[in-house]
Amino acid sequence: EEYQRAAEPLLAELAQIGFPVQTVGELYQGKLNYKAAIPVLLRWLPNIRNRYVQDDVVRALTVRWARPIAAPVLLRMFDQIDDPTGTGLKWTVANALSVVADDSVFDQIVALATDKTNGQSREMLTVTLGNMKNPYAVDVLISLLSDDEVAGHALIGLGKLKAQRARPLIESFLGHPKLWVRKEAQKALGKLDR
Repeated sequence: EEYQRAAEPLLAELAQIGFPVQTVGELYQGKLNYKAAIPVLLRWLPNIRNRYVQDDVVRALTVRWARPIAAPVLLRMFDQIDDPTGTGLKWTVANALSVVADDSVFDQIVALATDKTNGQSREMLTVTLGNMKNPYAVDVLISLLSDDEVAGHALIGLGKLKAQRARPLIESFLGHPKLWVRKEAQKALGKLDR
């Protein structure tokens, strides 16, 4: 009921433009093409105070068609979230950025990914660097390999970028104590070989 009250004006506007949904989540759960709703979601997001509605809107913005227009709004939101562990809404926003961010917000993503006070949300910010065309992305990802919290995610980014000069460093993770990190190293090397 609290969700409905908090989301009511947004849901009313979505209905007006042809998306008569009961929750924002229905947009992405129903596999709808809701590209036309992206500007409405972006306009409402900064004004929503209910965490569940915020979470739903952020998830609805985690789509390629929100690229890159959603990135600045999501970055402003990220800065305002008080979440020292980076496991809640902050992580969800970082995950959305891994889909919608491009080089227009490169410097901001680097600053957030390298700032340890952002907690676990740094994982997805690190993955985001793998979408960048800026050649400095590889340098940042290489530097993050020495950061245990995000090293596995840096491997994902380096694989996405097919960063050949990182090969010896990636290979050094084949003996990592964590199985998932070893697997990411293998996947990254596979991408380098393609």
